[in-house]
Amino acid sequence: MNINDFDYTLPEELIAQTPLPNRTASRLLVLDKKSGAISHRSFTDITSFLHPGDCLVLNNTRVIPARLFGRRAHTGAAVELLLLRQLENDCWETLVRPGKKCRPGDCIDFADGRLTAEIIAVKEDGNRVVQFRYHGIFNEILAELGEMPLPPYIKEKLADPERYQTVYSRVEGSAAAPTAGLHFDRELLEALHEQGIHQAFVTLHVGLGTFRPVKTEEIEEHHMHTESYSVTEETAAIINKTRAAGGRIICVGTTATRVVETLADENGIMHAGSGETNIFIYPGYRFKCTDGLITNFHLPKSTLIMLVSALAGREHVLSAYEAAVRERYRFFSFGDAMLIV
Repeated sequence: MNINDFDYTLPEELIAQTPLPNRTASRLLVLDKKSGAISHRSFTDITSFLHPGDCLVLNNTRVIPARLFGRRAHTGAAVELLLLRQLENDCWETLVRPGKKCRPGDCIDFADGRLTAEIIAVKEDGNRVVQFRYHGIFNEILAELGEMPLPPYIKEKLADPERYQTVYSRVEGSAAAPTAGLHFDRELLEALHEQGIHQAFVTLHVGLGTFRPVKTEEIEEHHMHTESYSVTEETAAIINKTRAAGGRIICVGTTATRVVETLADENGIMHAGSGETNIFIYPGYRFKCTDGLITNFHLPKSTLIMLVSALAGREHVLSAYEAAVRERYRFFSFGDAMLIV
């Protein structure tokens, strides 16, 4: 399939720059994946579309303050470092700006040497592997020195960093938020629980590969970024019991979907486990376990809109996006939501 098959026109003013004061105040576009029928609702109306016995799968990753500003030890030149994923011990895969002059053996100082990073390797995609050195506890130092890594299309400064975290975030490690979950507050989750909707938590640490454009004309030639995941036996059991009882598996976000589809077998049975996934879901993919999806509106030509199109059909999705533009929905990370069932 050609990359241009997933393009659409988006006025820049529809890109949400700040979150709404109330998490659940977003609008909700409901898309019937079989018929393509569209309805316009409020996010709290989601209770009308979920049935007792259904299961929400939520990604409980927590965004770390992954953006660091330092200086090259030998020249004093300013450097920005973005943590993408932890490898082992104190080694991290990172994005360095400017990167061309930062070569293996170079060191970067942060806060007058309180934290240092030595570049030990350069990957094929240009990312740098660095080894951190410090005294104390790394997460505490990062919390003090780092900043929240907002996506590049958000130009406004975030007043409250917690608004770029889901209320159920628990496991630190992401460079970006699983933004579909930002629409839930604790009261809505409790109301869904009382309604008989199960909740199962997976962990997938979101990397910035999520925002990188597909550079190949034919999407089948694109190589997905790798992200770390973990699913407990308890979560696998909740999902399997839901399916056995005839309930639907509704993933909250594309990240939760990628975990579920990575660990489900060909019979749709979910298995516990941890590891790394680079699963690429685009039209033609046969979903093994996912019945529905709660998601935001995604960038044109992105792997995320391809995943959504795999679930609901490319024509249905692009038609829904055209309707969202006409109705002036808010797009991307802090924008409105879509429910596909």
